[in-house]
Amino acid sequence: MPALCAIAIYLKNTYILFIRSILENVLTRELTVSRLNYHHLYYFWRVAKHGNLTATAQQLAVSQSALSAQINQLEHSIGQPLFAREGRTLVLTELGQTVLNYAEDIFQRGEELQQLLKQGTLALPSLRIGVLSSMSRNFIDTFIQPLMQQNDVHFQLIARPQPELQELLAQHQLDVILTNHELPSNDEIAWQSQLLARQPLSVIAPQALAQLPTQVDESYRGQRWVVPSYASPLRAAFESFCTQHELAPDIVAEADDMAMLRLLARDSGALAVMPAVVVRDELVSGLLSKRFELPNSFENFYAVTLSRKYQHPLLSPLLQATQHLS
Repeated sequence: MPALCAIAIYLKNTYILFIRSILENVLTRELTVSRLNYHHLYYFWRVAKHGNLTATAQQLAVSQSALSAQINQLEHSIGQPLFAREGRTLVLTELGQTVLNYAEDIFQRGEELQQLLKQGTLALPSLRIGVLSSMSRNFIDTFIQPLMQQNDVHFQLIARPQPELQELLAQHQLDVILTNHELPSNDEIAWQSQLLARQPLSVIAPQALAQLPTQVDESYRGQRWVVPSYASPLRAAFESFCTQHELAPDIVAEADDMAMLRLLARDSGALAVMPAVVVRDELVSGLLSKRFELPNSFENFYAVTLSRKYQHPLLSPLLQATQHLS
């Protein structure tokens, strides 16, 4: 019963968060409306999903003029158009797309709340996890293990570049993002970055080079390397290491995606530079070996959320369970 109450509170307060987010983060310009009309919003949501005013009116058993009037009232209360016409087609404006994203979340939660009130039971809403597209898949697998061990839990993994992840999180289309970039709060968005892990940068060798010493010496001169690209902060750490030890590495390949670096480390026959977690399975099997760690060189892994009172019920336990991942 306490769990059901927690879920019900979460679902209920989604409505409150929607209004607050619209007022504070989306419609920063002055609004004359004191309260959002959810009846108008519902009609907007149905038309926006279908993309056709006439067909939606037929589905709802209302006249087209009445439906159009409802949407016009919503636009009037907001003070900006939500649709633009391209010929006979209705197209969402940029603001219209943002409002649709919130409406999708609101009415999904409303349906879940109805189910809870009717049946007394409810599966937790899906946890939406955004992951940086270049991030280690092994790290992501470790992060989601607590979810995999639970019954009746549903989650989504959405891989995107960093700017897209931030936009989706700001629009409440994600509950959390996994990234190697810490996001400080600013005047517009209150990001919360929690450090989950700090992985040392390691030199990884194929079987043919497994006899190389576990500290840098002359035998590392002239070796072939695969390394992170300049888009990664790890590259600067590697180059600093090379300068310190007067190495002129023969770089045969570089990549900004950890999955690609993993393949290169396995198949190129060259030394590789990456956090050991990226090739965890290959190290266990003996296909690759870790020679040494670069001193004072780390990749940080963060879970980033929005600062808000009501988070997804699964999120806080998950972040607690995955602190200090190795």
